[in-house]
Amino acid sequence: MIHTLLNVTFRPSVKQKAVIYFLFVFCILTLPSGTQAQQVPAGLSDTMFSTYYQQRVSLFRLLPNKPGAIIFLGNSITDGGEWSELFEDEPNILNRGISGDMTAGVLNRLDEVTERKPRKIFLLIGTNDLSRGVTADSVLYNIFLIAKLIHKNSPATQLYIQSIFPVNDYYHMFTGHTSNTQKIKYINQRLQSNAQELDYTFINVFDQLKDQNDHMNIRLSNDGLHLKGPGYMRWKHIIYPYLTGGTQKAALIPMPKSIHYQPGAFPLYKLRVIQYQQDSIKDLALDFLQNSPDLPRNIAVSPVNNLEDPVLLISCVHQLDFPHSALASKQDPRLTEAYRLNISSNKITLEATSKHGIFNGLQTLKQLARDASFIDNCQISDYPSFAWRGYMIDVGRNYQPMDLIKKQIDLMADLKLNIFHFHLTEDVAWRLATPKYPQLTAAGTMTRDQGLFYTQKDLKELIEYCNQRFITLIPEIDMPGHSAAFKRAMGFDMQSDSGLLVIKNILAAFTKTYNLPYIHIGADEVHIHKEDFLPSVIAQLQAEGKKVIGWEPGGKYPAGVYRQLWRGSAAPLPAATYKRIDSRNLYINHMDPEESVVSIYNHAIDDRQTGDSLNIGGTLCLWNDRKLSAPLDNLIQNPTLPAMMAFAERSWCGGGQTENLVGLNHLDQNQLEAFKEFEDRLLSVQKSFYKNIPFPYIRQSDIEFQLIGPYNNQGDPDKKFQVESDPDDVQYGSGDSSTPTTVTLRGGTIILRHFWDPFTKGYLDHPTENTTYYAKARYWSPVDTTALLWLGFYDYSRSTASAPPKAGSWNAMHARAWINGHAIAPPLWARAGQNGDLEIPYQDENYSFRPPASVQLKKGWNTLLLKIPVGKFDGPWYQPVKWMFSALFVQPQSGSSVNNMEQNASLYQNASVK
Repeated sequence: MIHTLLNVTFRPSVKQKAVIYFLFVFCILTLPSGTQAQQVPAGLSDTMFSTYYQQRVSLFRLLPNKPGAIIFLGNSITDGGEWSELFEDEPNILNRGISGDMTAGVLNRLDEVTERKPRKIFLLIGTNDLSRGVTADSVLYNIFLIAKLIHKNSPATQLYIQSIFPVNDYYHMFTGHTSNTQKIKYINQRLQSNAQELDYTFINVFDQLKDQNDHMNIRLSNDGLHLKGPGYMRWKHIIYPYLTGGTQKAALIPMPKSIHYQPGAFPLYKLRVIQYQQDSIKDLALDFLQNSPDLPRNIAVSPVNNLEDPVLLISCVHQLDFPHSALASKQDPRLTEAYRLNISSNKITLEATSKHGIFNGLQTLKQLARDASFIDNCQISDYPSFAWRGYMIDVGRNYQPMDLIKKQIDLMADLKLNIFHFHLTEDVAWRLATPKYPQLTAAGTMTRDQGLFYTQKDLKELIEYCNQRFITLIPEIDMPGHSAAFKRAMGFDMQSDSGLLVIKNILAAFTKTYNLPYIHIGADEVHIHKEDFLPSVIAQLQAEGKKVIGWEPGGKYPAGVYRQLWRGSAAPLPAATYKRIDSRNLYINHMDPEESVVSIYNHAIDDRQTGDSLNIGGTLCLWNDRKLSAPLDNLIQNPTLPAMMAFAERSWCGGGQTENLVGLNHLDQNQLEAFKEFEDRLLSVQKSFYKNIPFPYIRQSDIEFQLIGPYNNQGDPDKKFQVESDPDDVQYGSGDSSTPTTVTLRGGTIILRHFWDPFTKGYLDHPTENTTYYAKARYWSPVDTTALLWLGFYDYSRSTASAPPKAGSWNAMHARAWINGHAIAPPLWARAGQNGDLEIPYQDENYSFRPPASVQLKKGWNTLLLKIPVGKFDGPWYQPVKWMFSALFVQPQSGSSVNNMEQNASLYQNASVK
């Protein structure tokens, strides 16, 4: 459209631009059938558009390409948004709004957008078209064409089309726009009804910006068309879940006992004062403000006065009533943690009977305030099902620095866990400073992390850090077992007369130095030959007013000792005669990441739906027996945070199943739906709050495998069966070696037989040695591409001396994998074929902390086939047989490592869908 004659360039007038625009739309509408979704008419020029349009487009085309961006595409309303600041946690947001732009302008510059292969596009366009007389159907046609071109030229991009915003003639401005309400509503209705067919997500922003007459709310605009700051904050609140991939309502973990939403929302960006009813809770208000960086600036904290609007009011009350609750009486200790939260459009009120309850309510409020703009109006009444909700770390075997410990305590506080179990002494090292016996912490007595221990100042600091977060620190001084470091340092056994005297001296000094209500004495995994050892130690501690905890199975304890269960049969627990703490099957170090969340979520603590005076709760344990290369590997090589979140949900909410079940395939439909809902919340909270913390978990509830078998491999794991030749042409029948059965299983990790079978149940009720199964899944890819795949056939427990695979193999059982008939090569193991050794740190043994496998996917359906043989079940103690596989497609999150993954949703389709 640029005509040059004697170096004079034709520049159309406003009227001529309108004519050119209509010709452009006419060209689009009259494209030959079959080409409408393929191309934009050639020969168009930016000069048919405004100078501002030309300026912006010329700049956009010169900016560097950043694949995986989130692009806001549209007109002046989009142009005016400071998107990278509104969503500051998303590092790669691009604004492609141009003031005055129309659907034709977007079509003309769309190639610049799709060439970037963005992760998401948020499109808002059309109001300027209507103001210039373009018909509503023509606007729709162009928007639909934009959608088709985006899918054609950037197939992996997720497209979000937003409703055209309401308008209002209140300000007597933009009269060409403000008379178009009915056309806007018609376009929005059509955009919504065509979303599924054209494969985009429709976002109804119109209803959240309109008044009762379907016009723009005049409080959100000062010209009837464009948004003021409050309008952008409301817009942010609406699109937040789509941008982050989170749940529609703010995800809460743990889920409150009762939550009821009402219409409207509290404008968090307007909050200017936090008021407290009692001086004793002022510190909680200040801490909340300090630890909530997304709150508005210049918020005051003050006693209650004339209530301002809006306000956050916190107060302690005499009592809270919870009708039909499981609380046994008004003296139930769980009541001290209860709270009630009421959020309306102009006030947030938080009430509790104690400071601890106020603190818990503030943690919920933080999660509700995820987008720092609005909080949906709701009423919450909440209290825990179990009074004891603990998390344990073992610093005896692997020292952790103070800042890492505090980070985990912060996570506990966020999730309303209230017991920090600090395992301080081990065979490897005694890490508690003991002034009378400094040799205990001498470097030469330690076999790892020599010379690293916790001083009295350190421990007091941690105790106070916990107290400020309503967490009780429970130190564990293991006795008389796990005491090789003690023996190296002192030169005599702990169970000798001299050893008992030293221990009693240590405990006497300890109880005087630290103000702690509990002391854990360990007392398991040892032959106790000195019969008076435990009775005398326990009697001394109880005389000092301390409550004593010991492991069960463990020593013979007198009355009054709490028992922490670490092992037990699959049968339900008998009635308790003492207070007990459940840690059975709650060892994170033994769990595959995908296994961990499901197993912990399934686990009924104390085999009960809710706690009582004897079944007080549970403790999640992180024993990393194996040496670590770096302290952060506690969180990288173990599924620590996702497991902690699952445990927080179960211990606060109660429920679960009394059997030790791993995987999703034991769940009925209602239980599966409940897990899916929890999984949505789990991933939503992670995306909002924990992007920078290792989180080795991927959505798995929508992954399906066909399990084919069993085949008798007669002790030869390499034995081939028909399915390897043609996985799509297997005749299924009775289940013998010639006609296998097939069953559809769900999950990213499938455990056929757990190494604790039969106490912990995998999928197979009666697993058989020398058997081969195959697993098949189909995945859809919109393009030919290289994809990343988490793939593994064994979970190396971080507490065993398992040997790494031999070179060229996936595992010790000769597992294999193919994608579309092409073999997927095993990793190039860093320590292939070496002997197992607890003193050699893991590097790449498990799929969740090594780089994913790169596989080639073709456009359309792809078939993944896995071969999972097993030999004998009685393997060596250091490499127990865990018959399983894990296969999940992943993609890195923005700015994260491969240890922090999210699902590539486009790949996961039901395998039975054509």
